[in-house]
Amino acid sequence: SCKTKDVFYVPGEHDVLNDGGKLYRDRYLKSVEAKGSGWHSFNKNGVHFVGLVNVLNLQAGGLGQLGDEQLEWLEADVKDLGTSTPIVVFAHIPLWAVYPQWGWGTSDSEQALGYLKRFGSVTVLNGHIHQVLQKVEGNVTFHTAMSTAFPQPEPGKAPNPGPLKVPAEKLRSMLGLTNVQYKQGKSALAVVDSNLS
Repeated sequence: SCKTKDVFYVPGEHDVLNDGGKLYRDRYLKSVEAKGSGWHSFNKNGVHFVGLVNVLNLQAGGLGQLGDEQLEWLEADVKDLGTSTPIVVFAHIPLWAVYPQWGWGTSDSEQALGYLKRFGSVTVLNGHIHQVLQKVEGNVTFHTAMSTAFPQPEPGKAPNPGPLKVPAEKLRSMLGLTNVQYKQGKSALAVVDSNLS
């Protein structure tokens, strides 16, 4: 169960397929000042949170894309923040090239990350690939999370991405939740993944 009254969202590609995200925006973005197709930011307990939308206008092979308007907004959004401000970014598709052949990356993520690299602590959280992968580049920590349904194959270990058929007794071990905790005064987030088994 969710133990917070504040819940914020970013869309996955299945949230925007049929109507370009209109229903998603109407339902889930009531509590934020969303810009463009739903990107937004807010401050909470000394942390600056950014929700990016990279599931509209998918590129060749399914790569995510932020687009010029959202990138300009992001640059302006973080411009006046102090470098010691912890930044947490949410985006559905990874902002690093996990496996571009399967669309597991964002075509213009380097530009976005360029605006964030000056900060002492940046955490980028995403889903999309339905498994735990982590990477650190300088002060930027990338973390992908398991999903609660439809496990995906490891990058390159199948002909293409898509839900894996697994024995029933193995399924819960491939699905899970991610818990992220922040304590004011500490620069690092505690990211804990747990499977459903």
